Amino acid sequence: MSEASRRTFLANSATALSASRAWGAAGRIRVGVIGTGGRGQYLMKELLKLGGVDFPAVCDVYDVRRADAARIAGAAAEQYVEYKDVIARKDLDAVIVATPDHWHARIAVDAMHAGKDVYIEKPMVHFPKDGLAIVKAARETRRIVQVGMQGRGLPQFVEAKQKFIDSGAIGKVGLARTWYTSNTGYIQTPPPGMDKKPGGLDWERWTGPGPKVPWNANIFFSPYKWLHYDGGMIMGIGIHVVDSAHHWLGLSRPLSAVSGGGIAYYDDGRDTPDVVTFIVEYPQKVTLTFTAECLSAPGVRTSAGVELRGTGGTLSAERYIQQTGYVYTPNARFSKVPAESGGGTPASAANVLQNWLDCIKSRKKTIANEEEGYWSAMACFLAAQAFRTRTRVNWDPKWDLPA
Repeated sequence: MSEASRRTFLANSATALSASRAWGAAGRIRVGVIGTGGRGQYLMKELLKLGGVDFPAVCDVYDVRRADAARIAGAAAEQYVEYKDVIARKDLDAVIVATPDHWHARIAVDAMHAGKDVYIEKPMVHFPKDGLAIVKAARETRRIVQVGMQGRGLPQFVEAKQKFIDSGAIGKVGLARTWYTSNTGYIQTPPPGMDKKPGGLDWERWTGPGPKVPWNANIFFSPYKWLHYDGGMIMGIGIHVVDSAHHWLGLSRPLSAVSGGGIAYYDDGRDTPDVVTFIVEYPQKVTLTFTAECLSAPGVRTSAGVELRGTGGTLSAERYIQQTGYVYTPNARFSKVPAESGGGTPASAANVLQNWLDCIKSRKKTIANEEEGYWSAMACFLAAQAFRTRTRVNWDPKWDLPA
């Protein structure tokens, strides 16, 4: 047997073994949760509603969050501080990576090489090298990866895509306008009494591959405001609607990006803007824009969505304003499809989580797989680089995915 054939045989054997493990214990999938803050705990609760999942292990650097997650998981859950101890367990089929973003790539790659399927919160990565590492690991290990870009599972986005984009009704799209306004995550403050680090919190482990800084409660409890930990509104929430535009239009590699904005009000030490706009151009002759601000939060209802403008008319969909859902307005010159609107549903990860579970069993690609996660993150990466440098940033071919 050649070395290449041997590697293929071993990879296929590992895939078969994982599939058989997932069908063990009455078909229940055993998931370890790494990062059990608010988002990790939310994902656990959603998976428990879906059913067929057990949580033998929970992992976090903060004992309070570990204990909270263990209560959600049930009495059998073991608590860990070190993620490597979780992925080393032979009784786990998969892991959730809901840590701050700067940990995503290292944990996901290690987990796949340990034989685990992975759910990674969005954005998958901040930088090309990390995204390329995840895609490489997924290809080598044949693990199932889902990125938490939940718009791909929201009915108003899925239905609108089928009716007006896949059908051709929207015609040639030239502009995809995206937005995410009045987001309360970017005005969060630490709980009282956190000037001194809690004794049960391993701050050195939390900073990990990020910058080594002294204890900062504002960073720990509000990582959204910081470039290295969540990437600010460009990476942290821009990814949601940028990915929806990618999903709708089948976009992948961007050409270039420019960005503008700054701190208009929240001069609280953050290193990301509280008002920002960027423009990304694509080879398909599509221009994507994104606008975000947090000054109007919390008094104004959050709005986030995508609007396409094409020869066949306009199509928009909303993540949060359920009574609008999606709206199609035809251009009678090019389209005979009548105007239509549909209701929305609350923003939820349930559908992408269910798709992940289904694909763990079927071994098929997920709807928000590692390659889709890479391309959407890279559009935001270009925009973030443009903001940092105040220049137009062009795509570098070294960032292309290997064929």
